[in-house]
Amino acid sequence: MKSIFSGAVLAALIFISQPLMAQTGSVEHIKVHGKLLEGNLEGDSPDRDVSVYLPPGYKKNSKQRYPVVYFLHGYTDSDDKWMGPTKHWINLPSVIDKALAGKESSEMIVVMPNGFTRYHGSMYSNSVTTGNWEDFVAQELTAYVDSRYRTRAIAASRGLAGHSMGGYGAMRIGMKHPEIFSAVYLLSPCCMTAPDAQHNSAFLEKAAAVKDLADVEKAEFVPRIMLASAAAWSPNAKNPPLYLDLPWKEGQFQADIAQKWAANAPLVILDQYVTNLKRLKALAFDAGDKDQPIAANIATLDGILNAYRVTHSFEVYGGDHVDHIAERIETYVLPFFSKNLSFADEHK
Repeated sequence: MKSIFSGAVLAALIFISQPLMAQTGSVEHIKVHGKLLEGNLEGDSPDRDVSVYLPPGYKKNSKQRYPVVYFLHGYTDSDDKWMGPTKHWINLPSVIDKALAGKESSEMIVVMPNGFTRYHGSMYSNSVTTGNWEDFVAQELTAYVDSRYRTRAIAASRGLAGHSMGGYGAMRIGMKHPEIFSAVYLLSPCCMTAPDAQHNSAFLEKAAAVKDLADVEKAEFVPRIMLASAAAWSPNAKNPPLYLDLPWKEGQFQADIAQKWAANAPLVILDQYVTNLKRLKALAFDAGDKDQPIAANIATLDGILNAYRVTHSFEVYGGDHVDHIAERIETYVLPFFSKNLSFADEHK
């Protein structure tokens, strides 16, 4: 009798644990047409791939509405690398599932657009060369997601996050649009400062040696990202076939072009957006201590925000540019949004 009872208990435990183990979300891969991306001089399609993570409860409760976090990937990455099916150094859906299995995170929708372009990254900026990516994310993408999914379509329930180039994009877009996003998290944000001749001349000279689109694919990483930056921040419709100007030409630093880049650098222009930043409910950013100069730049950002008394949280942790990102998303980013976004419909 004892063995029969034990067997029954074991079977019950297995039965109970199976649904718990099966609590995973689903990912939909969709296309979103961006009118604001039409006619870009790079020739990239305005029909963009977008990956949408739906939490485990989404299909179980047809009346439940959810907050949305818009997550922007980094340079050379794409939504299929982060959200599947392409294998990559991170799998965001599994990270979210793991976070939701704990007690610190609540169910939310996570949306990632594909920001990979002819120059391997849009910089999430507005440009005739790349298309108006900043406006696409803030306006068209959010409107489309709200029309297709059961979202809480208010700023209090929208978050914005990103890694590397995506962290830059999240800062750029977030500080301009507190009426759309209420909480912003930056993971190792790049591109916070403007270039200068002393530290960038060798890379700028290599970027300037690229004369056609075929050469873009052959360029080294740093010169290529400078081409992407130029396409986003110093476009030139009269300079085919690349349609951009670099802060380096014929062996000389071009200060006028560098000024255009500076006009897109958060640490340079942040003073203009202090009121907007104070409207955010929450702002946080972090980076690994070995991820330089990014870690130093966000320490500077921390100092500026402190001077303006903008509430935020900030950390430099032990790590490099990618080695702890999955862990940070699980244990810091998703709990951050769970705490600071509005989930009011859950309690109705």
